[in-house]
Amino acid sequence: MTAADDAIARVAASDRLLVALDFDGTLSPLEDEPMDARMLPAARDAVDAVVAAPDTIVAFVSGRSLVDLRVIAEHDDASQVLLAGSHGAEFWIPGEGLVSHGEDAADVLLRDTLRGHAEDATAHLDGVWIEPKTFGFGVHTRRASAEAAAEANRLVDEIVAAEAPHWRRRTGHNIVEFAFRHEGKDSAIAELRERVGATAVLFAGDDVTDEDAIASLGAADLGVRVGEGQTSATVRVPDIAALAALLQQLAEARSRVRA
Repeated sequence: MTAADDAIARVAASDRLLVALDFDGTLSPLEDEPMDARMLPAARDAVDAVVAAPDTIVAFVSGRSLVDLRVIAEHDDASQVLLAGSHGAEFWIPGEGLVSHGEDAADVLLRDTLRGHAEDATAHLDGVWIEPKTFGFGVHTRRASAEAAAEANRLVDEIVAAEAPHWRRRTGHNIVEFAFRHEGKDSAIAELRERVGATAVLFAGDDVTDEDAIASLGAADLGVRVGEGQTSATVRVPDIAALAALLQQLAEARSRVRA
């Protein structure tokens, strides 16, 4: 039995397990057009298996705005999957619907103003796209050259530093995000854990912002890193297919021990 097998068996024995999963790069391949993202079939099958396991709750935890996360996750009101969008500033809970931490009118006005300034400043740079987000915006550079990406990030960094130095800045795969709310995936996991009464959490992610959640996990929990990159996770898998296999293994183990 490998160390990963041991770790899966340990969390599978928990009384009430929360399986929290990043979406982009973890369940879905990264896409040049972000709204084209969808779960791979193997990932969807694995999520369905975990949802069906006894005393197990599944949540998607994403930097995406909740409205966009629901689209790409093909998530409807009948779903049993909880959602944490905008890095944990807004949630969707079965039976309740939208649960938001709210937004101030002045913050919204500043958000729209800064997003407009960012769009104007980067309009001449091919492949750069400013993504509207509930609590800020993102600078996408996946389709841009390295030079254009660096210039876009420099220009927008200067705008935010001058006009909203208190905003939170996050980096990811070919994106820099700015937000007036400071929640992170670590606070999202803490809120979800308390809400569902989880005795253990498995969290899986592939990006820098996912490390906030992984680093916050306790001794009874399990962090899984998908792909390359520095991590504090106990288990690493190479890709989405390997994560899907791990989740299927977890669902089978959970069904055995909690039957």
